[in-house]
Amino acid sequence: MNAQHAKPTRRDAVDNRERILAVAREALAESAGASLTGIAKKAGVGIGTLYRHFPNRESLIIELYRHDIQHLIDLAPELVTSHPPIEALRRWFDEVARYGRLKYGVAEVIHAATNRGLDDEYYEPFLRAIAVLLDAGAADGTLKDGLDPEDVLLQLSVLWRIDPAHGGDARAARILDLIVDGLRRPRPEPASAE
Repeated sequence: MNAQHAKPTRRDAVDNRERILAVAREALAESAGASLTGIAKKAGVGIGTLYRHFPNRESLIIELYRHDIQHLIDLAPELVTSHPPIEALRRWFDEVARYGRLKYGVAEVIHAATNRGLDDEYYEPFLRAIAVLLDAGAADGTLKDGLDPEDVLLQLSVLWRIDPAHGGDARAARILDLIVDGLRRPRPEPASAE
């Protein structure tokens, strides 16, 4: 196991790590320039504790990325089993939009670490998560048949370009409405009475 991926074993170390990640997620979504010192202070840990878990800013950002992407991958099948497919898809898209707020300011770090996505171990699992949602919608007739998960991912990639500080949530919601509308199976035209 890679030392960087090693999980702390003491309960307080695990709690510290999770608190740092939670605070960092919020701080970086507000401002890509959030300081590590400020993150440590808000998390209630010393800067040395933060650096023991994350030796530099990039390692913290990459761990947030891994954590959030895995959450999205795991969430897709959960949503499909607990909601109608079209609602599951939209709820999942809303979670992707929340992730987009973080990625907006730190995309360069993530792209550099994953070779612009070419070396991203989460790429295929993420596409499979999208496929789970699309397949459920196609099976119940709410979504078009034969939708390509990669096409949907490309559409979603606009979310990391939306500046959260300038109406980002409202714009993301409008864009997601457009994406979902484009994925829906057209309703049959009512027969005309002649």
